[in-house]
Amino acid sequence: MSGEENGSPEVPKWPEFKLPDLLSTEAVRQLHATIEKEWDALQRSACQTAAGRALWKHVIHDPLADLLAGESYLRSLHEKIKKDCTNNASEISGVILAVRTLWFDSKLEAALHSLHGRETQVVLLGAGMDARAYRLSCLKESDVFEVDLPEVLQMKSTLLQAAMESTNEHPHLRIMAKSLTRVAADIKGNDWLEKLKISGYVPEKNTVWILEGILYYLTHSQAMQVLKIIADKCTTTRTFLLADFMNKPSTTLSNSIFHFYSDWPDHLLPSLGFSHVKLSQIGDPDAHFGLFHDPSNLFNKLRSLPRSVYTNPDGTPCCRLYLVQASGSPDQTLEPADLMLKIST
Repeated sequence: MSGEENGSPEVPKWPEFKLPDLLSTEAVRQLHATIEKEWDALQRSACQTAAGRALWKHVIHDPLADLLAGESYLRSLHEKIKKDCTNNASEISGVILAVRTLWFDSKLEAALHSLHGRETQVVLLGAGMDARAYRLSCLKESDVFEVDLPEVLQMKSTLLQAAMESTNEHPHLRIMAKSLTRVAADIKGNDWLEKLKISGYVPEKNTVWILEGILYYLTHSQAMQVLKIIADKCTTTRTFLLADFMNKPSTTLSNSIFHFYSDWPDHLLPSLGFSHVKLSQIGDPDAHFGLFHDPSNLFNKLRSLPRSVYTNPDGTPCCRLYLVQASGSPDQTLEPADLMLKIST
């Protein structure tokens, strides 16, 4: 993580792209060819996220990101970054992924710290190519569950196995978490929670739920079902939610891919049962990390406009990504009647 969270360090100069040796092996190339051929947009977004983490390695420590991203996504993002640097762009491609990753990392660590070392479960829904269980020392007392489609988890496991067998780059691939369990389940369906329980998840234990880059790919009913299931846990144990939400204009970036949105997630989540909710926007003090060097960047412009505004002065849509942390526990959960009283006062 950048040591100058609120500062303005010099814009880093990206080196020329060099393909990691591991990605040149035939086994790994074949695996990524399968991803290109068979995975849909949601599944491939996992590789795009990994590419962002790999190429922003000056602020994100994720030694597995290159392997999990694959050559095509690394080259594609690197070309965009080079173009942005050449054009002195006010935002560099991948910066949203970098800030989002750092925000989730920092809030996860803070949530675990607030529990004073007590045993905690961390559940990543739509885990994709996430490698937090391998790279975050704050998870050393946590049981981590990665939930995703079986083909995604199988590909991830096979890539990691190939890394250990092919080269000396990852000879001591070590899990930092207390334990890591992969749960093959589709969160769009109705049985993912039951599969999670069968895999060792204990509903009565303190849990941090991570929904990074996943909610907006779901339909409204699917996303609301997931959020309600998590909110319901506030009645039985201390529960934390870390999630990112698109506003309505953002879904117009690709109507065929993005579906669920919430313009006011800080209102939505309390209505479901969370007692504490905090919303941040990219560029806010806790979602900056010293990565925005031009004061006229897009995110400062968005933050200067009321959230109720859907259109920029130039006529383009106000596309916002909200980073939201929420929590609740049996002694803090608001009943609907109490919630209405709180809102009215």
